[in-house]
Amino acid sequence: MSKTVVAKYSTGGEKFEILVDADLAYEYITGKRSDPMAALQAEEVFIDANKGERQGEDKLRKAFGTTDIVKIAETILKHGNVPITTEQRAKLAEDKRKQVASIIARNSIDPRTNAPHPLQRIEGAMEQAKVSIDPFRNANEQVDGVVKKINIILPIKFATAKMEVVIPAEYANRCYGLLKQYGLKSEEWQSDGSLKSVLEFPAGLQGEFFEKLNSYTKGSAITKNLV
Repeated sequence: MSKTVVAKYSTGGEKFEILVDADLAYEYITGKRSDPMAALQAEEVFIDANKGERQGEDKLRKAFGTTDIVKIAETILKHGNVPITTEQRAKLAEDKRKQVASIIARNSIDPRTNAPHPLQRIEGAMEQAKVSIDPFRNANEQVDGVVKKINIILPIKFATAKMEVVIPAEYANRCYGLLKQYGLKSEEWQSDGSLKSVLEFPAGLQGEFFEKLNSYTKGSAITKNLV
């Protein structure tokens, strides 16, 4: 049986509440459902849902820029406080923790070596620093706070890799899609059929890029760091 709960959101000193199905709301939050309306039990926004006190349209426009219930429900479910079970909260927090670690690993390097940090190393530092993750807050918004906490344990520097890559003629066409995938900024086809290009991408992806490049070209590509 479905369980109706109150999802709450506050901004500008005003309160906004909607009635949602607990399980369907959780599925929306975790990306298993794309339509926020599927979780909504009543197409109303309340000041106090338990009392049935509706929120005014002027307050809705001021807070959300619209009175569209779909957009309002989306904001409340994504950024508000949605009651979930202890098990659901733990799963959501763990998924969000992995997202944060992945973002850091993708975009950062070790300033001591200029080499990317493996994802497992980032996750280990987060565990050692006893980092707390908000399961309802956007992962990108939590990155800076997490980096500050683990930087004492694991030096981290956010950087962009910029490099020149020369692909031999026999592999040039095959590698073109790979180069575009990793931020192709310029290309110059040489008279011998080889392809000279400049790429820019998050520094943490260097190891992944070199592994794919070597696989595509059997180790014959020439690379040069430009920064």
